[in-house]
Amino acid sequence: MLIREIQQKDNESIAKVIRDIFHELDAPKVGTAYADPILDTLYEVYQEPRSVYYIVEKDGKVVGGCGIAPLENAAASVCELQKMYFAPEIRGTGYAEKIIEKCLEFAKAQGFEICYLETLSFMTAAQKLYKRIGFENICGPMGNTGHNSCEVWMTKKL
Repeated sequence: MLIREIQQKDNESIAKVIRDIFHELDAPKVGTAYADPILDTLYEVYQEPRSVYYIVEKDGKVVGGCGIAPLENAAASVCELQKMYFAPEIRGTGYAEKIIEKCLEFAKAQGFEICYLETLSFMTAAQKLYKRIGFENICGPMGNTGHNSCEVWMTKKL
């Protein structure tokens, strides 16, 4: 498997991976990444300064991804870990941790001091991973992500 930066040709594939996971988990579609108007143009979105999105590719097929970008409506020192989703076939392989570490290294190099993330409460495997990497729960949301269905918020000092 390969971790690489997103390319324009990946837009449709990564959007499908993300949407398929929401259907698989019967997760809320409103107030989550599923409904993000940018979901079909992630390559273009992550061309912004201090932003990157990494793709996991297996046998030439996009099977997951994760990104970092400045947290909207937050201090310049705060970034957000965004859109981390993996197809069932690669869960449990260690690639989630690898891609998060790659994102956090990028964030540090960009001068971010705090990384924020939010997730759904039933995504317990992801929360265990985040805690193992050093994220801690906080009492409420930060910034303005538009993900009002997410009820778990976490940060990590970089």
